[in-house]
Amino acid sequence: MRAGIIGSGSWATALAKILTDNGQQVHWWIRSEDTIRHMQQRHHNKHYLTSVYFDTHQLQLSSQLQQVVANSDLLVLAVPSAFLEEVLQVLPPDALQHKKVISAIKGLVPQSNLFINEFLEDGFGLPMEQYFTITGPCHAEEVANEKLSYLTFSGVNTDATQKVADLFTNSYLQTTVNNDVMGVQLAAVLKNIYAMGAGIAHGLDYGDNFLSVLITNSFREMQHFLEKYTAWAGPAHMPVMQHNYNASAYLGDLLVTCYSLHSRNRTFGNMIGKGYSVKAAQLELNMVAEGYYASKCVFEINHEIGAYMPVARAVYAILWEQLNAEEAFLALEKGFV
Repeated sequence: MRAGIIGSGSWATALAKILTDNGQQVHWWIRSEDTIRHMQQRHHNKHYLTSVYFDTHQLQLSSQLQQVVANSDLLVLAVPSAFLEEVLQVLPPDALQHKKVISAIKGLVPQSNLFINEFLEDGFGLPMEQYFTITGPCHAEEVANEKLSYLTFSGVNTDATQKVADLFTNSYLQTTVNNDVMGVQLAAVLKNIYAMGAGIAHGLDYGDNFLSVLITNSFREMQHFLEKYTAWAGPAHMPVMQHNYNASAYLGDLLVTCYSLHSRNRTFGNMIGKGYSVKAAQLELNMVAEGYYASKCVFEINHEIGAYMPVARAVYAILWEQLNAEEAFLALEKGFV
């Protein structure tokens, strides 16, 4: 199966490492011609995971997206959700016909608040049977160092999903599969918001005791929102009605994103807690923190859902309404159990 990757950030680079380590040839779309030249000459991505070196005979690098898509049977989307629409707009509506598409994006399309599969179905007619997601606690930096990691692959057909997962399984990456496509996507969106909150708490100099209570309440809040969303959307939109909240794609990913120093969302939140403006934090981080956009998407969706989400609401207010972070967290303290 011919694999293609769209994106050149740290997660895209980690996924390229996994596939090439497993003997796959990879067609890789990278926007920057300068980055392509550097990789061809120096065999590594000069901007992200610079310690990962590639056998460039396994890579077909191109800045022409249509070429990469045409030459791939399986496409991995690994660009920030905020830029997905802009990146894919050069493709004709039938570009994904007969392709399998894996979303490695942990976010909603912010221009429309759509899940990635909904966006691809609307714009390219991609059926759910050809769509898969990657979720779970797996930082790109640890993949680069071949630290044992776990990923969950979700798709509506178990056998097809297992075949996709098998392409990524190796000595340092274990995989599991499930059919909870919509649930794990929503959990991945929410955990980034709560990681922002954990970072803000750290920046405000709260300790581990408070952080554990914050994450406990966030986990409960995640479950409540998913239950309300499932009931609101109905089985046609949320075909799997039971979500395994204790699985690594839910609880595990929430924990690592809230606690790990590798977490860009936690890092972004930490800067906000220390008094950085959103713009200054974005410039300092120099990577996209999905939780920033996710907080607005979830806030807008929750107008319809009506879930009680004080932590997510506080993060949104701090990031988008310029509410003072210290005041917002003082208010949160009084409602935690």
